[in-house]
Amino acid sequence: MYKKLPHLMFLAAAVAVLGGCEYLRARTPKDFLTNPFAPSEEDYALQGQEMTPTDIRPPASIVVCRSHQCAPAKLSMSKQYIYNSLLHLFENNNYQKILICQADPYTHTCLENYITLPIIAGITPTNAYIDHVKVTDVIIGKRANKINLILNYNLTFGGQTPDCTPSRSIVFARSVNHVIMEDSGYTCKMTAIGQTTVKTVFAIDYIDLDYGYIGGYYSVGLSGPAHGGGNGYMVLRLPKNAYPLAPELKAPEQPASGRRKKSGSATSSFGSNEAPRSNQGSGIISEGVQIFPLESKKAEPLPEASAPADSATTATATEAPAAQ
Repeated sequence: MYKKLPHLMFLAAAVAVLGGCEYLRARTPKDFLTNPFAPSEEDYALQGQEMTPTDIRPPASIVVCRSHQCAPAKLSMSKQYIYNSLLHLFENNNYQKILICQADPYTHTCLENYITLPIIAGITPTNAYIDHVKVTDVIIGKRANKINLILNYNLTFGGQTPDCTPSRSIVFARSVNHVIMEDSGYTCKMTAIGQTTVKTVFAIDYIDLDYGYIGGYYSVGLSGPAHGGGNGYMVLRLPKNAYPLAPELKAPEQPASGRRKKSGSATSSFGSNEAPRSNQGSGIISEGVQIFPLESKKAEPLPEASAPADSATTATATEAPAAQ
């Protein structure tokens, strides 16, 4: 027993030197037996604080960029203009994938191609990530003061992608300095037992109509078997900007039997206010659509052989009373 004591003391001293007292305090005997080198719960919390150093707060003024010029919206814009701009932006990007990145709140440049959410799935501390969201539908509110969105977030954690329901979100412009995007919560199957509810709040303070960027402070919270969350500043990168509004309007094709061939000059006369010219002495338009009645046909002359027979019959009919 006394011979093994020096070895045990040497082992304890080596562990204390290599790991330190903080390493021993943050881990349980179960952690040593399972995976002694895995990060502890405090390590995950510290990492989450480093990834999300800023808290969600309402912006002092929303910055709007248009025609490659940026200015605070409160100087020359209204909440209706911001609402219409966001509506055009989401309408142009309907059924598109929107990229999400962790960004700097001052330069609006991406620091990571995702946002990080420290969570605890069951009893395991880990990080959840959201890198993009897909717009499924864009619906205008009845009072024309909010935009209803159906969003599908791509949430992953621990190398797994859980099944999540679509998120019913709204974009509400209360004032020129208060534009919020939030949802009522969507569920994800992140553990074997139960569903996890995820709620998102996004306070918008930056809108770039030229490149389709929307920036703001976010807060994402999870409740259920997997709980946790995080906050910070993120930027939504939309594929299309807010300008090209060109719906595809096509005239219905006419059947082949009812179509008439038109010349190039007919189109020009139709587009102008000038009346189309017609042929002399006829009821047919020389260019464009024909106008009824059509040209009448001339009476055909009687055959020459039938003329004598008609005159003889007439003479006989005249002489008949004289014979009596």
